[in-house]
Amino acid sequence: MDHHHPPGHGQAATGGALDWLPPALVLLAAAGAYLLLVRRARHRNPVLGWSRWRTGFFLGGILLLGVALLPPVAPFAHGDFRGHMAQHLLIGMYAPLALVLAAPVTLLLRTLPASRGRRLTAVLHSPPARVISHPAVALVLSTGSLVALYFTPLYNATTAGPAAHWLLLAHFLLSGCLFAHAIAGPDPAPARPGVRARLVCLGVAIAAHAVISQLIYAGFRVHIHAPVDQVQGGAEIMYYGGDLAELLLAAALVATWRPEPRRAASRGGWRGVVPARNVSGGS
Repeated sequence: MDHHHPPGHGQAATGGALDWLPPALVLLAAAGAYLLLVRRARHRNPVLGWSRWRTGFFLGGILLLGVALLPPVAPFAHGDFRGHMAQHLLIGMYAPLALVLAAPVTLLLRTLPASRGRRLTAVLHSPPARVISHPAVALVLSTGSLVALYFTPLYNATTAGPAAHWLLLAHFLLSGCLFAHAIAGPDPAPARPGVRARLVCLGVAIAAHAVISQLIYAGFRVHIHAPVDQVQGGAEIMYYGGDLAELLLAAALVATWRPEPRRAASRGGWRGVVPARNVSGGS
């Protein structure tokens, strides 16, 4: 067990209001862009419209990111490992699920000109996109990276300066969105496997989070320069908060699941069956 040293987060934190202005502006711009696309989609096809639930999910995801990136959580995360873990859960698990359920790619496809829509569709069907959107790959990028983060000197390196800290937060957000999309996203996913395979990946993620949090709590080979009580508190936040986030993800998987088209066809071509990968955000 490594000895825990005083936290080094304060090195990356400055107290000025200007530190929080850029992320606030970025989040407001993202919310505004989504609402603009919603307006455009409803104007283009008033009958189909756009689901208010989808819009609510996106704004909820932006709100969760704001809570994580702005005071009081952000300064707390700089100075306390428990704050870091709360920020990690908000940015890497809760906000991504809300943003993914907002179906931003479907919304974009509805508002783009036909030629650009075909280009975007081609990108989504490209081999690199198929590989990176597979649940197993998303699992490695989101959950597997936690081993490298907390059991090597990598975490302490991210506290040394703002650039490394923001890169870490960006990784949390992108990998979290990727995993949520691979498991239960309503947007198009040509390479997404069946429900059983996704449930297996989700089960592995749940087990991995439990094991990692317990190892952190026990201080087994962890490389986290923080007092023991902070490390153990952060591990508890990861354990219980991660369980709740994964339960919500499982609920989203059940809610967005539809029978596979081939299975439906083999049983006589049921009417009204919509594949999960083609679920749109219409109201």
